[in-house]
Amino acid sequence: MSQTVDRALSILPLLAEGPADLGQVAERLGVHKSTALRLLRTLHEHGLVYRQSDQRYRLGARLFALAQEAVENLDIREIAHPHLVRLNETCGHTVHLAVYEDSEVLYIDKVESRYPVRMYSRIGKPVAITVAAVAKLLLADLPEAERRQLAEKFDYPMYTARSTPSASAFLKELATVREQGWATDLGGHEESINCVGAPIRGADGRVVAAMSVSAPNVVVTADELLTLLPLVRRTADAISREYSGKTPAKDPA
Repeated sequence: MSQTVDRALSILPLLAEGPADLGQVAERLGVHKSTALRLLRTLHEHGLVYRQSDQRYRLGARLFALAQEAVENLDIREIAHPHLVRLNETCGHTVHLAVYEDSEVLYIDKVESRYPVRMYSRIGKPVAITVAAVAKLLLADLPEAERRQLAEKFDYPMYTARSTPSASAFLKELATVREQGWATDLGGHEESINCVGAPIRGADGRVVAAMSVSAPNVVVTADELLTLLPLVRRTADAISREYSGKTPAKDPA
Protein backbone atom coordinates (compact mmCIF):
# COMPACT_ATOMS: atom_id res chain seq x y z
CA MET A 1 0.00 0.00 0.00
CA SER A 2 2.80 2.43 0.88
CA GLN A 3 4.41 1.78 -2.52
CA THR A 4 1.10 2.54 -4.24
CA VAL A 5 0.74 5.79 -2.33
CA ASP A 6 4.34 6.70 -3.12
CA ARG A 7 3.79 6.09 -6.84
CA ALA A 8 0.56 8.08 -6.86
CA LEU A 9 2.19 11.04 -5.13
CA SER A 10 5.12 10.87 -7.56
CA ILE A 11 2.70 11.66 -10.38
CA LEU A 12 1.90 15.10 -8.98
CA PRO A 13 5.36 16.71 -9.35
CA LEU A 14 5.55 15.20 -12.84
CA LEU A 15 2.30 16.89 -13.87
CA ALA A 16 3.43 20.11 -12.21
CA GLU A 17 5.97 20.30 -15.04
CA GLY A 18 3.08 20.23 -17.55
CA PRO A 19 0.50 17.85 -19.04
CA ALA A 20 1.70 14.29 -19.68
CA ASP A 21 0.21 11.27 -21.41
CA LEU A 22 -0.17 7.79 -19.97
CA GLY A 23 3.07 6.55 -21.51
CA GLN A 24 5.09 9.40 -20.03
CA VAL A 25 3.61 8.81 -16.58
CA ALA A 26 4.30 5.05 -16.76
CA GLU A 27 7.87 5.68 -17.92
CA ARG A 28 8.58 8.17 -15.14
CA LEU A 29 7.20 5.79 -12.50
CA GLY A 30 8.86 2.75 -14.03
CA VAL A 31 5.58 0.78 -14.12
CA HIS A 32 3.31 -0.81 -16.69
CA LYS A 33 0.76 1.44 -18.36
CA SER A 34 -2.09 -0.45 -16.68
CA THR A 35 -0.65 0.37 -13.24
CA ALA A 36 -0.16 4.02 -14.16
CA LEU A 37 -3.72 4.18 -15.48
CA ARG A 38 -5.14 2.84 -12.19
CA LEU A 39 -3.21 5.46 -10.26
CA LEU A 40 -4.30 8.26 -12.58
CA ARG A 41 -7.94 7.19 -12.40
CA THR A 42 -7.84 7.24 -8.59
CA LEU A 43 -6.29 10.70 -8.57
CA HIS A 44 -8.83 11.81 -11.15
CA GLU A 45 -11.73 10.59 -8.98
CA HIS A 46 -10.45 12.77 -6.14
CA GLY A 47 -10.05 15.81 -8.39
CA LEU A 48 -6.28 15.88 -8.02
CA VAL A 49 -5.68 15.04 -11.67
CA TYR A 50 -7.71 16.00 -14.76
CA ARG A 51 -7.76 14.21 -18.13
CA GLN A 52 -7.81 16.63 -21.04
CA SER A 53 -9.56 16.09 -24.37
CA ASP A 54 -6.20 15.17 -25.94
CA GLN A 55 -5.95 12.30 -23.38
CA ARG A 56 -3.08 13.95 -21.54
CA TYR A 57 -3.30 14.50 -17.80
CA ARG A 58 -2.72 17.69 -15.82
CA LEU A 59 -3.08 18.73 -12.19
CA GLY A 60 -6.72 19.02 -11.12
CA ALA A 61 -8.51 22.04 -9.71
CA ARG A 62 -9.15 20.24 -6.42
CA LEU A 63 -5.41 20.16 -5.75
CA PHE A 64 -5.17 23.94 -6.10
CA ALA A 65 -8.22 24.40 -3.88
CA LEU A 66 -6.68 22.23 -1.19
CA ALA A 67 -3.39 24.12 -1.41
CA GLN A 68 -5.16 27.46 -1.10
CA GLU A 69 -7.21 26.25 1.85
CA ALA A 70 -4.08 24.98 3.57
CA VAL A 71 -2.30 28.30 3.09
CA GLU A 72 -5.29 30.25 4.41
CA ASN A 73 -5.41 28.07 7.51
CA LEU A 74 -1.71 28.31 8.32
CA ASP A 75 -1.17 30.15 11.58
CA ILE A 76 2.12 31.99 11.26
CA ARG A 77 2.02 32.94 14.94
CA GLU A 78 1.69 29.33 16.07
CA ILE A 79 4.52 28.25 13.80
CA ALA A 80 6.81 31.14 14.71
CA HIS A 81 6.30 31.26 18.47
CA PRO A 82 8.68 28.43 19.50
CA HIS A 83 11.40 29.99 17.33
CA LEU A 84 10.82 33.40 18.90
CA VAL A 85 11.04 31.90 22.39
CA ARG A 86 14.35 30.16 21.56
CA LEU A 87 15.74 33.40 20.14
CA ASN A 88 14.66 35.25 23.28
CA GLU A 89 16.30 32.61 25.47
CA THR A 90 19.52 32.98 23.49
CA CYS A 91 19.80 36.78 23.43
CA GLY A 92 17.54 37.87 26.30
CA HIS A 93 15.96 40.75 24.35
CA THR A 94 12.36 41.49 23.36
CA VAL A 95 11.26 39.64 20.22
CA HIS A 96 8.31 40.73 18.04
CA LEU A 97 6.32 39.18 15.19
CA ALA A 98 4.25 41.40 12.89
CA VAL A 99 2.04 41.19 9.81
CA TYR A 100 0.65 43.67 7.28
CA GLU A 101 -3.15 43.95 7.17
CA ASP A 102 -5.43 46.67 5.78
CA SER A 103 -2.66 49.24 5.37
CA GLU A 104 -1.44 48.68 8.94
CA VAL A 105 1.40 46.69 10.41
CA LEU A 106 0.30 44.88 13.56
CA TYR A 107 2.18 43.01 16.25
CA ILE A 108 0.75 39.50 16.54
CA ASP A 109 3.26 38.04 19.00
CA LYS A 110 5.78 39.26 21.55
CA VAL A 111 8.26 37.58 23.86
CA GLU A 112 9.37 39.89 26.66
CA SER A 113 13.00 40.53 27.54
CA ARG A 114 14.63 38.98 30.57
CA TYR A 115 15.59 42.31 32.09
CA PRO A 116 13.29 44.70 34.04
CA VAL A 117 13.01 47.33 31.26
CA ARG A 118 9.82 46.68 29.27
CA MET A 119 8.73 47.97 25.87
CA TYR A 120 5.31 49.58 25.52
CA SER A 121 4.42 47.50 22.41
CA ARG A 122 1.30 45.35 22.65
CA ILE A 123 0.01 42.39 20.64
CA GLY A 124 -2.76 43.52 18.30
CA LYS A 125 -1.58 47.14 18.24
CA PRO A 126 -0.28 48.84 15.07
CA VAL A 127 3.38 49.79 14.88
CA ALA A 128 4.85 53.17 13.96
CA ILE A 129 4.75 52.31 10.29
CA THR A 130 7.29 54.80 8.95
CA VAL A 131 10.08 53.85 11.36
CA ALA A 132 9.58 50.28 12.67
CA ALA A 133 11.93 47.63 11.28
CA VAL A 134 9.10 45.12 10.85
CA ALA A 135 7.05 47.66 8.90
CA LYS A 136 9.94 48.38 6.55
CA LEU A 137 10.35 44.67 5.87
CA LEU A 138 6.68 44.11 5.12
CA LEU A 139 6.21 47.21 2.96
CA ALA A 140 9.50 46.72 1.09
CA ASP A 141 8.10 43.49 -0.36
CA LEU A 142 5.08 45.19 -1.92
CA PRO A 143 5.08 46.00 -5.66
CA GLU A 144 6.75 49.31 -6.42
CA ALA A 145 3.54 51.08 -7.46
CA GLU A 146 1.84 50.07 -4.23
CA ARG A 147 4.85 51.13 -2.15
CA ARG A 148 4.80 54.55 -3.75
CA GLN A 149 1.07 54.96 -3.30
CA LEU A 150 1.26 54.07 0.38
CA ALA A 151 4.31 56.23 1.01
CA GLU A 152 2.51 59.28 -0.34
CA LYS A 153 -0.44 58.66 1.98
CA PHE A 154 1.51 58.35 5.23
CA ASP A 155 2.22 61.11 7.68
CA TYR A 156 5.82 61.30 8.82
CA PRO A 157 5.86 62.26 12.50
CA MET A 158 9.32 63.06 13.83
CA TYR A 159 9.29 60.86 16.91
CA THR A 160 13.03 61.51 17.23
CA ALA A 161 15.75 63.18 15.20
CA ARG A 162 16.31 59.80 13.52
CA SER A 163 12.72 59.34 12.34
CA THR A 164 12.01 59.00 8.62
CA PRO A 165 11.19 62.57 7.51
CA SER A 166 9.42 62.17 4.16
CA ALA A 167 7.94 59.86 1.53
CA SER A 168 11.05 60.08 -0.62
CA ALA A 169 13.29 59.14 2.29
CA PHE A 170 10.96 56.29 3.21
CA LEU A 171 10.93 54.89 -0.33
CA LYS A 172 14.72 55.09 -0.46
CA GLU A 173 14.96 53.14 2.78
CA LEU A 174 12.47 50.54 1.57
CA ALA A 175 14.57 50.04 -1.56
CA THR A 176 17.62 49.42 0.63
CA VAL A 177 15.70 46.98 2.83
CA ARG A 178 14.39 45.14 -0.22
CA GLU A 179 17.93 44.75 -1.56
CA GLN A 180 19.70 43.75 1.65
CA GLY A 181 16.95 41.55 3.11
CA TRP A 182 16.90 42.99 6.64
CA ALA A 183 15.95 46.22 8.41
CA THR A 184 16.70 48.32 11.46
CA ASP A 185 15.13 50.99 13.61
CA LEU A 186 18.00 52.67 15.40
CA GLY A 187 16.32 55.19 17.65
CA GLY A 188 13.76 56.19 15.02
CA HIS A 189 10.73 55.73 17.26
CA GLU A 190 12.30 56.06 20.69
CA GLU A 191 15.76 57.52 21.20
CA SER A 192 16.68 54.79 23.66
CA ILE A 193 15.38 51.76 21.72
CA ASN A 194 17.11 49.98 18.84
CA CYS A 195 15.74 47.16 16.71
CA VAL A 196 16.91 44.77 14.01
CA GLY A 197 14.55 42.59 11.97
CA ALA A 198 14.28 40.00 9.20
CA PRO A 199 11.47 38.84 6.88
CA ILE A 200 9.54 35.57 7.03
CA ARG A 201 8.65 34.26 3.58
CA GLY A 202 6.02 31.88 2.25
CA ALA A 203 6.53 29.13 -0.30
CA ASP A 204 6.23 31.65 -3.14
CA GLY A 205 9.02 33.80 -1.72
CA ARG A 206 6.74 36.66 -0.71
CA VAL A 207 7.06 38.17 2.77
CA VAL A 208 4.19 36.97 4.97
CA ALA A 209 5.43 38.34 8.30
CA ALA A 210 8.41 40.04 9.88
CA MET A 211 10.22 39.47 13.15
CA SER A 212 12.59 41.64 15.13
CA VAL A 213 14.75 41.88 18.23
CA SER A 214 14.62 45.11 20.22
CA ALA A 215 16.67 46.38 23.15
CA PRO A 216 17.26 49.66 25.01
CA ASN A 217 20.59 51.46 24.95
CA VAL A 218 20.99 50.91 28.68
CA VAL A 219 21.27 47.17 28.00
CA VAL A 220 23.16 47.02 24.68
CA THR A 221 24.38 49.59 22.19
CA ALA A 222 23.09 49.69 18.63
CA ASP A 223 26.35 48.19 17.39
CA GLU A 224 26.10 45.35 19.89
CA LEU A 225 22.52 44.67 18.85
CA LEU A 226 23.53 44.53 15.18
CA THR A 227 25.88 41.65 15.96
CA LEU A 228 22.71 39.58 16.48
CA LEU A 229 21.65 40.07 12.84
CA PRO A 230 22.94 36.66 11.65
CA LEU A 231 21.01 34.93 14.45
CA VAL A 232 17.86 36.94 13.70
CA ARG A 233 18.09 36.06 10.01
CA ARG A 234 18.66 32.38 10.73
CA THR A 235 15.61 32.38 12.98
CA ALA A 236 13.48 34.05 10.29
CA ASP A 237 14.75 31.55 7.71
CA ALA A 238 13.89 28.63 9.99
CA ILE A 239 10.34 29.96 10.44
CA SER A 240 10.06 30.49 6.69
CA ARG A 241 11.09 26.91 5.98
CA GLU A 242 8.62 25.49 8.47
CA TYR A 243 5.82 27.77 7.26
CA SER A 244 6.50 26.74 3.67
CA GLY A 245 6.69 23.07 4.59
CA LYS A 246 10.17 22.74 3.13
CA THR A 247 11.93 21.19 6.11
CA PRO A 248 11.15 20.15 9.68
CA ALA A 249 11.55 22.76 12.38
CA LYS A 250 15.16 23.33 13.38
CA ASP A 251 16.74 25.21 16.21
CA PRO A 252 18.52 28.17 14.61
CA ALA A 253 20.84 28.73 17.55
